[in-house]
Amino acid sequence: MDWFRKTKEGLVTQKKKEIPDGLWTKCKGCGEVIYSRILTESLWVCPSCNYHFRIDAARIIGLLLDDAKLEEFDTNLSSLDPLNFRDSKKYTDRIKASQQKTGMKDAVISGIGAIKSIPISLAIMDFTFMGGSMGSVVGEKIARAIERAIAKGIPLIVVSCSGGARMQEGILSLMQMAKTSALLAVLAKKKLPFISVLLNPTTAGVMASYASLGDIILAEPKALLGFAGPRVIQQTIGQDLPEGFQSSEFFLEHGFLDVISERKDLRHNLALCLEYTYNRPAME
Repeated sequence: MDWFRKTKEGLVTQKKKEIPDGLWTKCKGCGEVIYSRILTESLWVCPSCNYHFRIDAARIIGLLLDDAKLEEFDTNLSSLDPLNFRDSKKYTDRIKASQQKTGMKDAVISGIGAIKSIPISLAIMDFTFMGGSMGSVVGEKIARAIERAIAKGIPLIVVSCSGGARMQEGILSLMQMAKTSALLAVLAKKKLPFISVLLNPTTAGVMASYASLGDIILAEPKALLGFAGPRVIQQTIGQDLPEGFQSSEFFLEHGFLDVISERKDLRHNLALCLEYTYNRPAME
């Protein structure tokens, strides 16, 4: 019987279209899938839940500085391997892989720029380079950024985004905490402002040193802040921890932060802070 026969004549089949990589991004906050162009236009902030995606140092420069221009210094500094450290990979191999991936020498960019015509010494940590970890090079570049602020008599801004000290350099990494903190004391004696900006995450040795020493401390919403992870703290003190106790909102409520700033407002808020502390009006 012809009732059950199907003919393929006249049927048009289509090949499955491949979706280009990077066209859509899934929000880590609410799980919504966002068209990447919309995400770029919103400064990498989820339009549904306000989750602030992590952005690299180059995007932060474009977001904050006049004409997106930074006169970069110390571009030739690169980490060595003083301990001949090796875990699953050689430390030198990890450095080379991160350099190839990011195009950076290490986890911080530093230089001189301006925010609404106010000159600043700026350092920006980049989490994409080994988790923004602080080794000898990061500590040295932060130190030199502080010294430039002192020499030029201008404010200092450090944008932190880091998992902490770099274990592959051992005590040499921890020494950067003392070095940068000591130089910040000199900056304070010169009565020059230091504004610290905390992104998600800012933890461990970075948080325990210069990131927490700002005259004014700003953070993005819902940033993870603290010295150690919640599991480590809970196991150490043997007590349950308050919900969200390592968020920027919790830190603001308990007096550690001065401002929680949306990314779209960060440049404006920094300009206000500079105007209040540097005695020089910002230019629109």
